[in-house]
Amino acid sequence: MKGTENVTGKVPPPAWRKLLVLGGLLMAAAVLAHTARAQAPQEQVQVADVVVHGCRTISPEEVKNRLRTHAGREYNPVTVQDDLNRLAETKWFRTFRVHPQSTPDGRVIVHFIVEEHPSVVREVVYKNANHVKPEELDQITGVKKGAPLNPSQNLRACFEIQDYYRKKGRLFASVYLEEGKNPGDTRVVFNITEGAAVKIRKISFTGNDHLATTARLRTQIDSRQMLLGLGFMGEYNPPMVEHDAFKLEEYYKGNGYLDVCVTREVTVNDDLRSVDVTFHIHEGLRYRVQDVTLEGPKALSRDLVTSILRVKKDDIYSEPAIDGDLKNITDLYGFRGYGIVTDKKLFFADKDKEPGVVRIQYEVFERGQAQVGTINITGNTVTKDRVIRRVLQLYPGQTLSYPLLRQGERDLARLGIFETNQEKGTKPTLIVRESDDPDNPVRDIDVIVTEQPTGSLMFGLGVNSDAGLVGSVVLNEKNFDILRPPTSLDDIFNGRAFRGAGQEFRAEAVPGTQLQRYTVSFREPFLFDQPISFSTSGYYYDRIYNEYNERREGGRVTLGKQLNRYWSVTAGLRLENVEVSGVSIFAPPDITNVQGNHLLVGPRVGVIRDDRDSFIRPTDGSLLDLSAEYLTGDYSFPILSAEATKYFTTYQRADGSGRHVLVARSQVAYAGSNTPVYERFYAGGFRSLRGFQFRGVGPNVNGFEVGGDFLFLNSLEYQVPIKANDQLYVVAFLDTGTVERDVSLHDYRVSAGVGLRITLPMLGPVPIALDLGFPIVSGPGDRQQVFNFYIGAFR
Repeated sequence: MKGTENVTGKVPPPAWRKLLVLGGLLMAAAVLAHTARAQAPQEQVQVADVVVHGCRTISPEEVKNRLRTHAGREYNPVTVQDDLNRLAETKWFRTFRVHPQSTPDGRVIVHFIVEEHPSVVREVVYKNANHVKPEELDQITGVKKGAPLNPSQNLRACFEIQDYYRKKGRLFASVYLEEGKNPGDTRVVFNITEGAAVKIRKISFTGNDHLATTARLRTQIDSRQMLLGLGFMGEYNPPMVEHDAFKLEEYYKGNGYLDVCVTREVTVNDDLRSVDVTFHIHEGLRYRVQDVTLEGPKALSRDLVTSILRVKKDDIYSEPAIDGDLKNITDLYGFRGYGIVTDKKLFFADKDKEPGVVRIQYEVFERGQAQVGTINITGNTVTKDRVIRRVLQLYPGQTLSYPLLRQGERDLARLGIFETNQEKGTKPTLIVRESDDPDNPVRDIDVIVTEQPTGSLMFGLGVNSDAGLVGSVVLNEKNFDILRPPTSLDDIFNGRAFRGAGQEFRAEAVPGTQLQRYTVSFREPFLFDQPISFSTSGYYYDRIYNEYNERREGGRVTLGKQLNRYWSVTAGLRLENVEVSGVSIFAPPDITNVQGNHLLVGPRVGVIRDDRDSFIRPTDGSLLDLSAEYLTGDYSFPILSAEATKYFTTYQRADGSGRHVLVARSQVAYAGSNTPVYERFYAGGFRSLRGFQFRGVGPNVNGFEVGGDFLFLNSLEYQVPIKANDQLYVVAFLDTGTVERDVSLHDYRVSAGVGLRITLPMLGPVPIALDLGFPIVSGPGDRQQVFNFYIGAFR
């Protein structure tokens, strides 16, 4: 019997399983085929033509110029939709749409179908607009003569005009559209009721309990209340009041009140012509510094960077101090050629557990060292490039000192020939170009300037107790070029003649009752493009004194060099003729012997150190002026002089304003024994010994002042502001000193008094000064004068 054979192996799969595998393969193939078709580049459709339909008054070409869809370009629905938006912005059409039409060759014709407004604007009228110019309203409405009439746009323009008036303080302005709201109109007539210009009757503050008084807060805002309630000044400008609330918050935060909240309240008064503005201040706590940390230094040691920080633990939080730290860090790196970015972060503790404390973290983001590449100058149409380059202290190939960029901007602004306007944000600017190659250390620098008119003609009038009534006429050009005479009439009319070299030309006439002075001067700040100044002047001077009349004609030549930020030196030569006349027959020989004309010629050298924090009203720093001159001619004698002034701030408000300043001034001078009377020293009057007449202190013979060969003056003055803006302050002073025949202190004078100062930057350092001085100790023959004053107003 044949037995069955056992076979060991895999059991064959059933039929349904085969079908399942086959179906999966077919599905995968279908997915791959679809994906391949999706990834295959689609064929681009080209625009065959663009056709505009429906134009009546506007040409189709003018419409096409507004479109980005053009024949020959790829058809793109996104671009077409953008074109429709562009047509909407023109406000030319009532309706518009697009219709793409395919062509047999696979391209597309794009049809733009538009419907113009029924009529065109023939005239735009603003009735009763007495305080706003039509051109200004045109910019607001966008309605123009010759444009299609758009009723909906005209209605919107009514609200835009009304809003504009209200922002200018005319709260009850209204606008009615008389014509231009119907499709068939040809005129657009806005009937405007301007209403009264609302004034601010009163500005008040609540909640200002600790940081500043109401008077001080008024100096921090731009809005002003009416002057004495008479309607002068005080225009109400709603956006300005809103911005004032923001400025007050920034002011408080900068002084450590980080949780401050300022809201404004405007109350319309019964007269409907004025409002009262109240700023409600919630000061909150004044924050202290819990800790100061530093993150990021790598190129410089952390200890070095930390050592220059001014803000310390437990200090009152102060934005100016923090900004000073960030600037010092930037300069520390910048002087070494590193351009860095600095920032600060504030971390607050749990306010319930540790209220009023903040941790400050300074962050430093370093970049590599850089070198100066090409310096590109733009914006100077008249001024020569070398005038700008010699100020910058930057040269191709040197290590790029970033602080010199800011110094260059300040020095260019100080020239006075380029526009500097904080409101417009215009000023000389230096910009470092970033290189496309991060490994390239060379950085090109762009210098951007905007020229401004540099010539001026000024008239003025002043009076003071030293010189009486004087007038002033000054012609000044700060961008003079002595080597650029006009070559044509265009040079004169375009302002190119004698301009562009950065020189200064000045002609001044000062006629007066006791003093006359006429001067012509020329100054070259960079002689032969070197950091050496050259100046020369010619003058005529006539002065009436009690003892005689003095007339001088002559000239001076001076060379100067700024050694560094504080020190400078000068060397010069004086050549002049002095005429003494009008001498009384009873005058002593010191005066009668010098009648007639005398020649003086001699060199002079000087050294000046100046680190004052301001030229208008210094509150810190000092000024030292040393000079030596030796004159010869009809007389030979030396003149030596030393003057030093030091300023001390003894008190200031919590925000740094309202500084009380102690000023100490000393002057000592010596002239040789052969010095004629018109070159000797005298004292008395403003900026000398107050309480005495001008030239009323010194040796005298029979009532005639003959001057001395030795002068020694000292003054202490204490200044206290009495206005929140620091422009009005009182002074108390003690003046002491003497003028002697020789180096001695025989008759030492002392006077004390009080005074008033009104400081207006536009008028000069001390345009108005009133002093009452009372002599305590006098010398023989001194002429006293209790009231000394200086009042000047020049433009």
